[in-house]
Amino acid sequence: MREGDNVVWSGSWVAERLGVGLDGDERLPELLGLALRRNPKRAHLLVSNVLGKHVPQSPGLVWRTGHDLGVRVRGLLGAEEAARAVVLGYAETATGLGHAVADGVGLAPYLHSTRRPVDGVPQAGGFEESHSHATSHLLLPEDPLLLAGDGPLVLVDDEFSTGNTVLNTIRDLHERHPRRRYVIVALVDMRGGRDRERFDAFATAIGARVDLVATATGTVRLPDGVLARGQALVAEQEREQEREQERERAQGLAHGRGAEPAAERAARATRSRIDLSWPDGLPDGGRHGFTPGHRAGLEAALPAMADTLAAALGPARRVLVLGFEELMYAPLRLAAALEDTGAVPEVRYSTTTRSPVLAVDDPGYAIRSRLVFPAHDDPADGPGERYAYNVAGGGFDAVVAVVDSAADTPALHAPDGLLAQLAGHTPHVVLAVVPSYVPAAAQPLATAVRPLSAVAQSLPTVAQPLSAAAPSPAAAQSPAAAARPATAAPSPTAHERASMLAEPLRGPDFSSYAPDEVGWLLQDLSDTELEAPTEEREEAIQSGGAHYAESLPVEYQPSEQYQQLFKAALETSAARIARAVGTVTETVLAEVPRRPRPGGRTGDSRPVLVSLARAGTPVGILMRRWALARHGIDLPHYAVSIVRGRGIDANALRWLAAHHDPADVVFVDGWTGKGAITRELAEALRDFDGFDPEIAVLADPGGCVRTYGTREDFLIPSACLNSTVSGLISRTVLRADLVGPDDFHGAKYYRELVGSDVSGHFLDTVADRFDEVADAVAGDAAALLAAPDRAPTWEGWAAVERISEEYGIHDVNLVKPGVGETTRVLLRRVPWKILAQRGAGADLDHVRLLAEQRGVPVEEVDGLPYTCVGLIHPKYTRGATGADGKAVSA
Repeated sequence: MREGDNVVWSGSWVAERLGVGLDGDERLPELLGLALRRNPKRAHLLVSNVLGKHVPQSPGLVWRTGHDLGVRVRGLLGAEEAARAVVLGYAETATGLGHAVADGVGLAPYLHSTRRPVDGVPQAGGFEESHSHATSHLLLPEDPLLLAGDGPLVLVDDEFSTGNTVLNTIRDLHERHPRRRYVIVALVDMRGGRDRERFDAFATAIGARVDLVATATGTVRLPDGVLARGQALVAEQEREQEREQERERAQGLAHGRGAEPAAERAARATRSRIDLSWPDGLPDGGRHGFTPGHRAGLEAALPAMADTLAAALGPARRVLVLGFEELMYAPLRLAAALEDTGAVPEVRYSTTTRSPVLAVDDPGYAIRSRLVFPAHDDPADGPGERYAYNVAGGGFDAVVAVVDSAADTPALHAPDGLLAQLAGHTPHVVLAVVPSYVPAAAQPLATAVRPLSAVAQSLPTVAQPLSAAAPSPAAAQSPAAAARPATAAPSPTAHERASMLAEPLRGPDFSSYAPDEVGWLLQDLSDTELEAPTEEREEAIQSGGAHYAESLPVEYQPSEQYQQLFKAALETSAARIARAVGTVTETVLAEVPRRPRPGGRTGDSRPVLVSLARAGTPVGILMRRWALARHGIDLPHYAVSIVRGRGIDANALRWLAAHHDPADVVFVDGWTGKGAITRELAEALRDFDGFDPEIAVLADPGGCVRTYGTREDFLIPSACLNSTVSGLISRTVLRADLVGPDDFHGAKYYRELVGSDVSGHFLDTVADRFDEVADAVAGDAAALLAAPDRAPTWEGWAAVERISEEYGIHDVNLVKPGVGETTRVLLRRVPWKILAQRGAGADLDHVRLLAEQRGVPVEEVDGLPYTCVGLIHPKYTRGATGADGKAVSA
C-alpha cells in the first residue's frame, strides 16, 4: 500500500463493479477514492486522500490543504471581518481540518464540536448528526461568549453532500446569536441540485449571507439499483474474507503454528513511551477553544517536540504518526514538524476513527486494510469497536500513536488494544500522550478527563519498554475513578447545601401511591404547561433544538382494547414478575451490608432504595413490599430523576447523603435496554463520595448490570402504560427556566387521570404472588449470589451497534432494545419500525397493537438477542410524517 502502488484511481474497484462515478472538477479523483460499507441507505463511501483520516498522507500536504482554504476565506471576508471571525469544525473527522483553516484565516479563534462530555463545562449548544455512527455533537467552549459575537462564523467539514448538519448548526446558533454572515468550508462540495436550491432558500429565510468555499466541486453519479448491488457486494466480500481467514488459520495449524503471524510480530516489536514536554496550559485541540495566543505557544514548542520524536525513532525511514479520533490537530502538527526536521525520510499521518468500512486489498480501492480494537477513552455512549485504516501493510518502520491523557487507559494497553494491534504490523511502536486540556472553571472536576495522570510519572520514558507501562489493575475499574482523589466531593457552593433542599413529596398530595411507599425527591410542576405533540418533540430533539427532558409528550390514553390487553398481560406475567422482584431484593439484602464503608467497616443498617423515576418506582415499591412481607424489614424508598446526557439530580444526591449513609443506597430501575442509564449513573456518581453506581433492575436483557431479577426480555406490564401505572406521575423534566440551582428536577402529577389509574392494581396483583414464588426465589437468589462472575457482558450494546449500522441509522440513541424500551418508542416517540424476534408470542401482543394503531411495520427477524427492538424514525422531519400522522420511511 505504498504510494507507488496507487497507479490507478483508488475508486476504480468500486466504480467498475457498481458503476459509481465522480462528475465535476478534474481534481476529484485526486482528492477522493471510493470504498464500501454495510449500510441500507448508501453503500458507497467517499474517502478523502488529503484529510489525513483514513488514508496516510504527508502531514505537510494535509495541513496546507486546510490552511489554503483558510487563506481563501480571509480573502473573501477581508482583513477586518476575518479578524472578527470564529471558526467552528466538526467532530470527529474535521477537527484537524477546521483547525488548519483557522490557521489560514489568521487571527480567528477556533472551536470544534465534541462527543466527549466534560464535567464542569456547560454546553453552549449541540446538535445531532443524522448519518453519524456516534452520539450527539456538543459545543463546550471555555469562554461562553466565544459563539456570542456578531462577526462571521466559519463552519468547516470535510465533505458537503446534503448540507443537513451544517445548516442545522447555523439554524441553532442563529436563533441564539444572529449574525449577518456565515462561511461554509469543505474539501469537496458534492451537493446535488435540490440541495443547492435548499441551501439558497435557507440563506434567504434567515436573512444572512451564506458563502461556500471548497477545494473542488462535483456530484456522485449513481446508477439505478446501485444500493442493492452494493449491499450484495459488501456481503460477498465479507464472506470471502471470512473464508480466507479460516484458510490462513488452518494453514497455521497445519504447520504447527498456534498464533497468527501478526501476533508473533507483535511479540517481537518494541514499544516505548516518550515525554513530549507539552507546554503547561496549552490546549490539546479546539474542544474548548484555541486562540491565536495558543497558536503562538504551540508554534514555539513544536521544534523541540519534533526533535524529541526524531530521537525516539532512531534509524526509522518510513514513519506513521497516528492521531486519535477527535485528537487530529496536535498529531498533525507534530508530524509536520517531524517532517520538516528531515531526520526521517518519509513521514505520513492519519488517525483512528469510529467509522466501520469494508477493507479490500486492491490498488483501486481506498481502504486497503483495517485494524480493529476496543474504544479506549471510556466514551460516553459506551464501549465499541474503533478502527485504523491503511496502517497494516503500509510498510512503516515505526508508528507514533498520539493520544490524549483521557485515552491512556488500560484498554489502550490491553492485549487486543490499539498498541498491540499496531505492534503486529510495525517493528516499533511509540506512544506519546498529550495532556487533556480542562478549562480552569472546571478544575475541581478535572480528573474526570485525566484518567491516568496520577500514574503517568511512573510510566517509562522512551528508553523503557511499554510493557512495563500498562496501567495497574486498580486503574482498570474505571479510568476516571482511578485518577480521582479519594477525598473528591461535590462542589462546595453555598447554594447547594443539602439543608436548603426541600423535603420529599409524598402521596396523596403528589402521586396516587401511599405516603410510606415512596418519597419523591422532585418538585411539583403540575400547574405548568409542558406537553407538546409527539411529532413536534421528535423534530426538536433530533434537530438539536431541544433536549427530550425539556418537555413532556402528551399522555397516551389507552383504548378499552389496550386496557384489556394490559390486564390480561398482568395476570399472565404476575408470578414471573414477583419471582424477579424477590430475586433482586434478596440479592440486595444480602450484599448491601457487605459494602465497604470509610475506615474499612461494613454496614449493619438496612438498604435505602432509590428508584430512578419513573420506570424504576413501581419496582422499588415492590422490592420494599417483598422485604416487609418476607423479612419484616421496612426499607426507606425514594425516587430521583436521571436524564440521559444531563446526569442524575445532584441536589437529590446531596439530600440523600445528608439523611442516609451513601453506602446503603441502592439505585433501582425497571429494566435495561442498551445500558445508557447505567453508564450515565456511573459517570454522575464520580463526583460524589460513598455511593455505589450499581443499579438493581427487575430485568437485564442487555447484560448491563450485575444485580438483577432475570436476564429474560419479557413483558413487564408497567412498561405498557405511562403515568397511569406509575402513581400518575409524569416522566421527569429538566429545564433551566423551571429548575434552578437549589431545586430538584421536576415532574407533574396528573390528578385528572385518577379514573384510569391502575398503579395500585399492578402492585397488588404482583405482591399477591409473593408466597407462590418464594421457594423459586430462594434458589434463584442463592445461585446468583454464588455465581463466580456476574460482571456485565454488554451483549445488548453490541447488538444495538450492529442494528444501527445494518438499518442505516448510524445513531445508537435511535435504537431502543427490549420490550420496555420498544413500548416507550411507540408511546412517546415517532417510531419507524419494530424488529421482533421471530416467533415471539404474547409478550408482544401490546406492541403489535400499538404498532397497528400508529401504522408502524413490525418486521420479524432471526438472531435478535432481545424479544423486540424499537427504531425511532432516523431522519425525522415534519415531512417524514404522513397526513394521517403516521410515520413513513424517508
